[in-house]
Amino acid sequence: MTTTVAVAGSTGSIGTQTLEVIDTDPERYRVSALTAGSSWEAVAEQALHYRPDVVVLADKTNHAALRQALPAQIAVAVGSDALESVVADADVTVNGIVGFAGLPATLACLEAGKRLGLANKESLIAAGPVVQKARRTPGAELIPVDSEHAAIHQCLRGTSDPRRITRLQITASGGPFRGRTADELASVTVKEALAHPTWAMGPKITIDSSTLMNKGLEVIEAIELFGAPSDLETELGFDDIDVVVHPQSIVHSMATFSDGSTIAQLSNPNMRGPIGYALAYPDRLGAPFGEVDWAQPMTLTFEPPDRTAFPCLDLAFAAGRIGGTAPAWLSAANEVAVEAFLDERISWSEIAVVVEQVLTLHDGGMGETLESVLEGDRLARVRAHEALSRSSHPQGTQS
Repeated sequence: MTTTVAVAGSTGSIGTQTLEVIDTDPERYRVSALTAGSSWEAVAEQALHYRPDVVVLADKTNHAALRQALPAQIAVAVGSDALESVVADADVTVNGIVGFAGLPATLACLEAGKRLGLANKESLIAAGPVVQKARRTPGAELIPVDSEHAAIHQCLRGTSDPRRITRLQITASGGPFRGRTADELASVTVKEALAHPTWAMGPKITIDSSTLMNKGLEVIEAIELFGAPSDLETELGFDDIDVVVHPQSIVHSMATFSDGSTIAQLSNPNMRGPIGYALAYPDRLGAPFGEVDWAQPMTLTFEPPDRTAFPCLDLAFAAGRIGGTAPAWLSAANEVAVEAFLDERISWSEIAVVVEQVLTLHDGGMGETLESVLEGDRLARVRAHEALSRSSHPQGTQS
């Protein structure tokens, strides 16, 4: 039986790798929909190769050009309503849309009772209570695509009593600035921050890796996925999750049980493995992405993160403990600050400053409805832009 797959954010890093995974077993998977933001030429090229039923473009500006580039048999649609429709129709959706913009695809897939391969952590972090409600739809499945959470998901498979899980360990490569002090980080450039030593990712998540914000966001995501009130009902909280720096990026995460045993998931860094895990679950892919050659010598090291040099990590823990719309405020402020850094309007160190300033202004919203989450995201972005206007870093001084 062929599984239909909607690839949301098909022209991005996760989207293109999802298509590569599908290429390994074209009889098992068929691309039913491709969605993109404004990259109409790239998605048109994909559509000519994979022949989906429909292509959705978020930006209607290039709708006519996309329509002209594709044969009549492939439908072309624009806007969020079209996006929600195509992910609801597919058997599986891989959501690789970057940032808060991925929330509609997440909700539409789960509310349709379908399987979601979630690479868009921001939608779960910012709208946790709303997404949790959607997860309770009969038939809905949420399989994480982040390598760390896919690892935890695998470590916990077959656990007869989730209450025996006592701790989770999320590993971090340490990014390009591991070992540097706060003073040394004050003058790093965009080029340096984008030079990740292990993973090939999009610019936003690569900057998040350099600040360790990505690990903080992943801790919040882990609570939503595996802690109360998740399906596992482990009752794990923020005091039960450790972030461990592991520069080799072979151990992707670990779970410790009440008898002191720790189970880890190991593979070479390759996002096609977690993507394939989400597509095939509860089965496995036949393609050995990330397979480790155990005949070769190897050294694995682990160390605690430097929370002074990388304050974004503790800011994320703080937002998670506050709860409500605080994670949405954190995520939104971080998106605005990272964009400003990539545009060389603020320094790398000021990313954390902007996020902290915004988080201190959180209005106590609970985030129990989609409207309140959207309002929290909007208000946090306003506050982030206000914080940027107070920044003393002159534009264009980085190289």
